Amino acid sequence: MKRTSTIILFAGIVAGIAACNKSLDKLPLDSPSSETFYKNATEVEMGIIGCYKSLNWNLKDARPWPVMLDNASDISWNRSAHAVQELGNGTATSANGSAELAWTQCYKSIGRANFLLDNIDRATDLTDVYKSQVIGEARWIRVFNYMLLTELFGDVPLVTTSITLAEATLERTAKAEVVNFILKELDEAAPGLPASNVGVTGRATKVAAYALKARVALYNAQWQTAADAANAARAIGKYGLYDNYGNLFNYAGETCKEQIISLQFTKGIVSHSNSNFLSSRLAGGVANEVPTQQMVDSYECTDGLTIDKSPLYNPSKPFLNRDPRLAMSIALPGSTYYGYQFETHPDSLKVWNYNVTPAVRVNNTDATNQYATFTGYMWRKWTDIKDMKDDENCEGDIALFRYAELLLTYAEAKIEANQIDESVYKALDSIRIRVGMPVVPRSQTQAYMRSLVRRERKIELANEGLRLFDVRRWKIAEKVMKGPRYGRSRTTWLTSAPTLDENSTPDYSSVSNTSVMRIIENMVFNAKRDYLWPVPNVEVLTTKGLVKQNDNW
Repeated sequence: MKRTSTIILFAGIVAGIAACNKSLDKLPLDSPSSETFYKNATEVEMGIIGCYKSLNWNLKDARPWPVMLDNASDISWNRSAHAVQELGNGTATSANGSAELAWTQCYKSIGRANFLLDNIDRATDLTDVYKSQVIGEARWIRVFNYMLLTELFGDVPLVTTSITLAEATLERTAKAEVVNFILKELDEAAPGLPASNVGVTGRATKVAAYALKARVALYNAQWQTAADAANAARAIGKYGLYDNYGNLFNYAGETCKEQIISLQFTKGIVSHSNSNFLSSRLAGGVANEVPTQQMVDSYECTDGLTIDKSPLYNPSKPFLNRDPRLAMSIALPGSTYYGYQFETHPDSLKVWNYNVTPAVRVNNTDATNQYATFTGYMWRKWTDIKDMKDDENCEGDIALFRYAELLLTYAEAKIEANQIDESVYKALDSIRIRVGMPVVPRSQTQAYMRSLVRRERKIELANEGLRLFDVRRWKIAEKVMKGPRYGRSRTTWLTSAPTLDENSTPDYSSVSNTSVMRIIENMVFNAKRDYLWPVPNVEVLTTKGLVKQNDNW
């Protein structure tokens, strides 16, 4: 344990509680004051909505943090010289701005939740049911932030009450202790929460509480707890897999039965720019965040075999006979994207615009613009053609938890506990059958099932902000986040498939023409440092050595 005087931490908390340590001669009569807030049910409702809003922050510009987080892993890439890119390629320093932002925003959100929990008793007109619900919601928000903090930074200060700047010296609490706090809080919060809220995805429910408990337990190798929590969430009912995987990530699916809880966006209140940053040049976007060649090559063929083993894989037609989630998640050359023919070959100077009738040929800026996609691919997830004309003012919600993750959590926990039974196969089957993939062969070894569930997480949850946590807890980040980050060749195809290892990581060393691929950057990864992000450097510098930085930062 070490003592910290956490400047950023407590600046965030104090900001989150509306300057409650200030002494005023006169309380405002026309607006809420921290001296009297929360005096009634209306103010309590305002307070809990403010707590949810505090989960909405951006790692870069106007892009929600879950959409950006995979750029700090191996499956996506941010092309701008930015702190997120530095975290992804291993060149970050202890002054990294994105790490500092994540730390600050999480503690701001914790501060809001703490202030509500400390002061909710001021309101005397609350029903017992509503009060229990709001307390449960605030506790869920608080521990969701602690989940992020512990996974990103390890040991962090555990703050459970409102504090003033004068009280701004606390110890960093061991991660294991914070994890125990999270699990206990969720057990206590769940009874007061509504069982479900299908169609209203912005507020916590019992299912959301169990889903968060299952994720935290899985991330910390508590297999039975994870499996039990995932089962508890599923047993409540109401939620399930949505029929159309591709529509889960646009307006058509944002309130479907699969969405357990999401970040909420509404034009005029809080919006984002996903459609601008994720979409192609022809669509009016800037092609900023793009999937890697390694991600594309991780998808199976339709026979359920990886591309290095399937007879269905044709290197000269690499997108045929592939897991349908590939084309649903990623815009591939030859497909239609935002109503345009998407081609990246430099000779494709003209392409079709299908947004008009009849279709017309237009100049192909996806092939000629110097800032067109560097990898030859684009993300479809979190884009919608409805946003094309106003692509910096999007209001599509961003999922924090969906039902498919519960199934994958349950399956992985049971596999790691070596309790592989029919329920595990059925959980994985349901995800695969949804998109037309074959069921899992029965009577498999633990090693086979571990490999399969890791590939399913990589494929099913791509670009949803979970990959970084997975490669860290599986201790494979030092393998997958080191070496070239590839884009496709713009002019020719690879002569053969790469070899995929047990974690579905492509190895191109046996491919005869690997040199044709574009190396968009070379990643480095220091296993003695990069499994955690740096604690904001300003805290180390301003406390005269009281704060010890994470190792080797």
